[in-house]
Amino acid sequence: MADLVSMRLDKWLWAARFFKTRGLAQKDIELGRVKVNGDKAKSSKTIQIGDVIEMRRNSLPYKVTVEKLNLQRRPAIEAKEMYREDEEVIKQRETLKLQMSLNSNMYSSPYKEGRPTKKDRRSIEKLKRNFN
Repeated sequence: MADLVSMRLDKWLWAARFFKTRGLAQKDIELGRVKVNGDKAKSSKTIQIGDVIEMRRNSLPYKVTVEKLNLQRRPAIEAKEMYREDEEVIKQRETLKLQMSLNSNMYSSPYKEGRPTKKDRRSIEKLKRNFN
Protein backbone atom coordinates (compact mmCIF):
# COMPACT_ATOMS: atom_id res chain seq x y z
CA MET A 1 0.00 0.00 0.00
CA ALA A 2 1.64 3.20 -1.17
CA ASP A 3 -0.63 5.55 0.83
CA LEU A 4 0.43 4.18 4.25
CA VAL A 5 2.52 6.70 6.17
CA SER A 6 2.91 4.79 9.45
CA MET A 7 1.74 1.63 11.17
CA ARG A 8 2.05 -0.25 14.46
CA LEU A 9 5.35 -1.98 15.17
CA ASP A 10 3.79 -5.35 16.07
CA LYS A 11 1.71 -5.37 12.87
CA TRP A 12 4.75 -4.56 10.74
CA LEU A 13 6.88 -7.30 12.36
CA TRP A 14 4.06 -9.78 11.72
CA ALA A 15 3.51 -8.61 8.12
CA ALA A 16 7.28 -8.75 7.43
CA ARG A 17 7.22 -12.37 8.66
CA PHE A 18 9.59 -11.99 11.60
CA PHE A 19 6.87 -13.51 13.80
CA LYS A 20 4.19 -16.08 13.11
CA THR A 21 1.54 -14.15 15.05
CA ARG A 22 1.08 -10.59 16.30
CA GLY A 23 0.85 -12.00 19.82
CA LEU A 24 4.37 -13.41 19.58
CA ALA A 25 5.61 -10.08 18.23
CA GLN A 26 3.96 -8.25 21.14
CA LYS A 27 5.54 -10.64 23.64
CA ASP A 28 9.08 -10.08 22.31
CA ILE A 29 8.51 -6.32 22.22
CA GLU A 30 7.29 -6.34 25.86
CA LEU A 31 10.37 -8.36 26.88
CA GLY A 32 12.57 -5.59 25.47
CA ARG A 33 14.01 -7.62 22.61
CA VAL A 34 12.98 -5.05 19.98
CA LYS A 35 14.31 -1.49 19.63
CA VAL A 36 13.26 1.17 17.15
CA ASN A 37 15.88 3.78 16.26
CA GLY A 38 17.91 2.68 19.30
CA ASP A 39 15.07 3.11 21.82
CA LYS A 40 13.07 0.41 23.58
CA ALA A 41 9.63 0.30 22.00
CA LYS A 42 6.06 -0.70 22.79
CA SER A 43 3.78 -2.75 20.53
CA SER A 44 1.73 0.32 19.68
CA LYS A 45 4.79 2.32 18.57
CA THR A 46 4.16 3.76 15.12
CA ILE A 47 6.93 3.17 12.65
CA GLN A 48 7.63 4.85 9.34
CA ILE A 49 9.72 4.16 6.28
CA GLY A 50 13.38 4.66 7.16
CA ASP A 51 13.11 3.57 10.81
CA VAL A 52 15.80 1.16 12.02
CA ILE A 53 14.58 -1.87 13.98
CA GLU A 54 17.01 -3.93 16.07
CA MET A 55 15.90 -7.22 17.60
CA ARG A 56 17.03 -10.60 18.85
CA ARG A 57 15.23 -13.71 17.61
CA ASN A 58 16.37 -17.09 18.97
CA SER A 59 19.48 -15.41 20.42
CA LEU A 60 20.44 -14.09 16.97
CA PRO A 61 20.73 -10.36 16.17
CA TYR A 62 18.75 -8.62 13.43
CA LYS A 63 19.03 -5.02 12.29
CA VAL A 64 16.64 -3.92 9.54
CA THR A 65 15.64 -0.65 7.93
CA VAL A 66 11.96 -0.30 7.07
CA GLU A 67 11.53 0.04 3.29
CA LYS A 68 7.77 -0.54 2.86
CA LEU A 69 4.65 -0.62 4.99
CA ASN A 70 1.92 -3.17 4.39
CA LEU A 71 -1.00 -4.10 6.64
CA GLN A 72 -1.40 -7.53 5.06
CA ARG A 73 0.84 -10.53 5.56
CA ARG A 74 2.16 -11.37 2.11
CA PRO A 75 4.30 -14.26 0.78
CA ALA A 76 7.89 -14.44 2.04
CA ILE A 77 9.35 -13.09 -1.23
CA GLU A 78 7.19 -9.97 -0.98
CA ALA A 79 7.82 -9.66 2.77
CA LYS A 80 11.58 -9.44 2.17
CA GLU A 81 10.96 -6.33 0.07
CA MET A 82 9.57 -4.59 3.16
CA TYR A 83 13.01 -4.21 4.78
CA ARG A 84 16.74 -4.00 4.13
CA GLU A 85 19.11 -5.87 6.45
CA ASP A 86 22.43 -4.50 7.73
CA GLU A 87 25.28 -6.48 6.08
CA GLU A 88 27.47 -6.44 9.19
CA VAL A 89 24.71 -7.94 11.34
CA ILE A 90 24.09 -10.65 8.71
CA LYS A 91 27.77 -11.67 8.94
CA GLN A 92 27.59 -11.57 12.73
CA ARG A 93 24.47 -13.78 12.71
CA GLU A 94 26.08 -16.33 10.37
CA THR A 95 29.14 -16.52 12.63
CA LEU A 96 26.93 -17.08 15.67
CA LYS A 97 24.94 -19.79 13.85
CA LEU A 98 28.18 -21.58 12.98
CA GLN A 99 29.42 -21.37 16.58
CA MET A 100 26.11 -22.67 17.91
CA SER A 101 26.11 -25.62 15.51
CA LEU A 102 29.70 -26.49 16.42
CA ASN A 103 28.85 -26.34 20.14
CA SER A 104 25.80 -28.56 19.74
CA ASN A 105 27.85 -31.16 17.83
CA MET A 106 30.54 -31.08 20.49
CA TYR A 107 28.12 -31.85 23.32
CA SER A 108 25.81 -34.24 21.52
CA SER A 109 24.77 -37.52 23.05
CA PRO A 110 26.62 -40.71 22.08
CA TYR A 111 23.16 -42.29 21.64
CA LYS A 112 22.17 -40.60 18.39
CA GLU A 113 19.77 -43.36 17.43
CA GLY A 114 17.45 -42.74 20.38
CA ARG A 115 17.15 -44.94 23.44
CA PRO A 116 20.17 -46.92 24.65
CA THR A 117 20.25 -50.59 23.68
CA LYS A 118 20.13 -53.38 26.25
CA LYS A 119 23.93 -53.68 26.00
CA ASP A 120 24.33 -49.91 26.52
CA ARG A 121 22.02 -50.01 29.57
CA ARG A 122 24.02 -52.85 31.09
CA SER A 123 27.27 -50.95 30.67
CA ILE A 124 25.70 -47.83 32.19
CA GLU A 125 24.47 -49.84 35.19
CA LYS A 126 27.93 -51.41 35.59
CA LEU A 127 29.53 -47.96 35.59
CA LYS A 128 27.04 -46.73 38.17
CA ARG A 129 27.72 -49.72 40.46
CA ASN A 130 31.49 -49.27 40.17
CA PHE A 131 31.21 -45.54 40.80
CA ASN A 132 29.24 -45.96 44.06
